[in-house]
Parts: sequence; structure tokens; C-alpha cells
Amino acid sequence: MDSTSVQQADSLKRPVVFYEDTLFYIGAKLGPFDPSDRASSFSNKLELLLDSENFDTTLLTTSKDDLAIEILHGDIILGSVTLADGNQNGKEPAILAEQYVNAIKTSYRNNYHSRSLIQNLIRSGLIILVIVIVAFLVTFINKGFNKLIDFILSKWHRYFKGIKIKSFELLSAEKEEQLLKVLMRIFKILLIIVLLYLALPIIFSIIPSTKNLASTLLSYITNPLRSILSSFFGYIPELFMILIVVVITYYLGQFINFISGEIERGNLAIPGFYPEWAKPTFNLLKILVYAFSFIVIFPYLPGSDSPAFQGVSVFLGLLISLGSSSAISNIIAGLVIIYMRAFKIGDRVKIGDTTGDVIEKTMLVTRLRTIKNEEVTIPNSSILNGNTINYSVESHGPGLILHSTVTIGYDVPWRQVHDLLIKAALQVEEVIKEPKPFVLQTSLDDFYVSYQINAYTQESKKAAKSYSDLHSAIQDAFTEAGVEIMSPHYRASRDGSDLAIPPKYIPEVKKESVPPEKPQTPTPDPNDPGDVAEDSTYN
Repeated sequence: MDSTSVQQADSLKRPVVFYEDTLFYIGAKLGPFDPSDRASSFSNKLELLLDSENFDTTLLTTSKDDLAIEILHGDIILGSVTLADGNQNGKEPAILAEQYVNAIKTSYRNNYHSRSLIQNLIRSGLIILVIVIVAFLVTFINKGFNKLIDFILSKWHRYFKGIKIKSFELLSAEKEEQLLKVLMRIFKILLIIVLLYLALPIIFSIIPSTKNLASTLLSYITNPLRSILSSFFGYIPELFMILIVVVITYYLGQFINFISGEIERGNLAIPGFYPEWAKPTFNLLKILVYAFSFIVIFPYLPGSDSPAFQGVSVFLGLLISLGSSSAISNIIAGLVIIYMRAFKIGDRVKIGDTTGDVIEKTMLVTRLRTIKNEEVTIPNSSILNGNTINYSVESHGPGLILHSTVTIGYDVPWRQVHDLLIKAALQVEEVIKEPKPFVLQTSLDDFYVSYQINAYTQESKKAAKSYSDLHSAIQDAFTEAGVEIMSPHYRASRDGSDLAIPPKYIPEVKKESVPPEKPQTPTPDPNDPGDVAEDSTYN
């Protein structure tokens, strides 16, 4: 090699630096790497070992392969010595590699203690700085939160008025302030705990021997946060799907409510579909829409495919199926009653032994208010299994027929009885004049005739008062006419005694015809036909 070539090779050499010492020079290329890349890589690997405090001279070895001699630190390849490197330095590659290793060891022994002292001082200073900063932040948080609580209570004291549900005071103003103080103090303590916890990984990362512990402590916070954020961003497509289904379901429900209201108010008529069917029918339709929407949404819910979620769903379904058999029967009965149109809100009905006005119809029960102002709750299944009488169903037609039966003896002409009953019925305020009241002779009994007065009224809710007035009018009419009412059963022996009506209504002729004295006659035997015929006994 001539002098010119030697000069060019020396100009290409690059130093390998360790502890700011130049250990050796590399001037040959290795594959695509020029001398500058090789020297820089060698220096950087040595510096990283020093920074991590994992450098150990006993781990420095050499290994020969087909192309070069590798200089190793444990399993880490620091650099290589090739045949070209040996030719440039006039030495065998193996001998040159040993010289490089010895240069590294010598530099490490000469500089280790001074560098370690500086590093320890820096680490101690950093630890003290972290502790001071944490102590300052803890003090600031502690005092700052106390002042913040006092500021809120003094500035917005007038806004603390307590929490009330109608007349029940759930939380007074004083307890509301105390609750705020407790919540702020809990938040303060949690914030201080988080701050102290975050300070530990920082301190441990300063000390090389505890860097792994710092990473572990930090991972307890970062891993869950990373998992939550990853799950959240990964769940965004499913969230958009749920939002779209919810929006469509909401507006579909609003449309169903609109159609239901129009039909219920009579603005929209559907042949064969009654307005009172609108609300329950469209409620069922909404339930089906919501159920279908939930079925669509369910696979997109977080954790819907987990065994725990599915197990809880099955358990809840089993509880509902076992505990709601009577409720389901009442709901079905309520739907049947609605479509039967047996009664509506405000009707006067008789269900079983209970008579009253319908004040509420639900899917489970029907509530009545009786004429005694009692509120009676009847399960819908009981209504469906029994008989229901609706007194208001004819309120817009001829009206409800009030009827009552009296028994009159055969000695009174039936035409007179008809006239008296119709006259009495027309005196009742609630009885309408047209259609006119009428009388039915319901039976010819042993000792009397049964007459049933029937009168129309449009005031079905005043039936109790109407019956009372009707009975009073019947008594007055018959008393004024001098006709005896044989109900309940009445028995009399005509031995000259006064009639069973008030004296002022007895005609004078009858008074004079009664003999002043008459011998007592024995009481006839009702089982003796002769006595009955002779004494006109009524039973």
C-alpha cells in the first residue's frame, strides 16, 4: 500500500469513544455500513450499558465467525473486527479484537468511580427534588381544597335549599352542605393518594436497581387506562350503531303516539276501530317496537357475549317467569276487557258484589269508586271470570230502566194499581216523561199480585237516590188512594179493626160502617182453607 492510500485510509477512520476516551479507530467498511456508522454504533452501545448500569467487564468476550471477530457483552454484540480492520492496523483480527476489549476494560476502570459519584449525586438530587415537589403539591391540595370548600359555602350558600320530593324533605340545607364537605374531602384524599402513588415510580426510576419496580407500579395504572381507552375507541362503531337504533326507535315511538292521539281525539277514523282502543293498541305496538330494538341492540352491548352476562340474563328471566304468572294473567285479562268494550272510564258498573264508577283502568287492575265514596281495586282476571253490569251503556239511548216490585191484594183493581205506580214514577225528578213509565204484572201469587213499575232515566249515577224517591212516591200514592201494599207479607183478620193506613186517609163512610163494638173472634188458622176464605187472610 503506497503512502497515498495510507493517507486516504487514515482520513476515513472514526473514533470509538467511551467515558470521553478515544479507545480505538475504525476505518474499514462492513457491508453497507461505513466506518462512521460502525464507530457510532459501538460507542452508543457502550454508553447505553453505562446508563443502565449493567456494564460488567467480566462479560466482555470475543467470538469468531466466518466473516469477522465479534466483540460481545454477554449476549449483546458491541462491534466487529474484520480482516480489513486487521490489514489497516497490520495485525490479525483476533489480536486486534483482544486489544479493543482491553482498551474498553482499561477505560472503565479509570473512569468508573468518578462517574459513579457524579451519577449518585445527581440521583440523590433528583430524588430530593421529587420529594419536595410532592410535599409542596400535597400541602397545596390540602389547603387549596379547604379554602375551596369555604369559598363555595360562603359564595353560594343561598343555593343550598335542600332536596324535597313534594312535601317529603329528603335532604335539608344543612345536611346538603355537610354532604358537599364530605365529598370534597374524599376527592381531596383520593387525589393525594394518586399523587403519592405516581411519585413512587418516578423515584424508583431514578435508581437503576429499582427501574423494573417503577415500571411495574406504573403499569398498574397505565395498563387499565390503556385497556379502557382501547376498548372505548374500539367500541365506537358499535356505539354509533346503538345510537342510530335508539334515534330511529324514539322517532318511531313519537309517530305512534301522534297517530294514537289523533285516533283517540276523533281526528282520524279507522272503520271498525273504536277510539278507546287507540291507546292500548298503540302501547302494545310500542312495546313490540322497543322489544325489537332491544333485540337489535343487545349483541352490541359491552360484555353481552360473556358467560356472566348471559347467566344473569337467564336468572332474571327465570325469576320473572316464576313470579309473574298472576300478573301476566291480569295483563291478558286487561287487554281482553279493553277490546270487549265492557265499560270505560266514568261508567257506573256492577262487578261481582261491588257497584261504583270506573275511575281507572290499567293493564293489571280496575278501580271503582262506590256510592259510599269507597275506592275498590279489582284484579282484571276476576272481572274477566265474572259478570259485569254496565248501567251507563244506555245513557245516550232510551236510558236506564229503574224497576221495583210491589204486591197488592186481589181486591184492588189492577188498572188502579197501574195508574198509581205510573203516577208515583212520574213524580221522581230523574225519571224522564218519554218513554212513559210502564207496569208489568210479574206473577199471580197465592194471596196477592206482583206489580213491577219500570221507568226510564238518563241519570244512571243517581240510581240509588232515584230508587229511594221512587219508593217514597209509591208509598205516598198508595196511601193517599187508601190502597194497602202487601209487601212484605202482611196478615190481617177483618173483624172490624181499622185499616192499616193512616186514619186521615180512611174515608168517613168506612168509619161509620164500622160497628162500635164487636165480639172478639178467634184468630183463624192459616192452614184451614175455610178460615182463609172467610176472613180474607193475606200472607
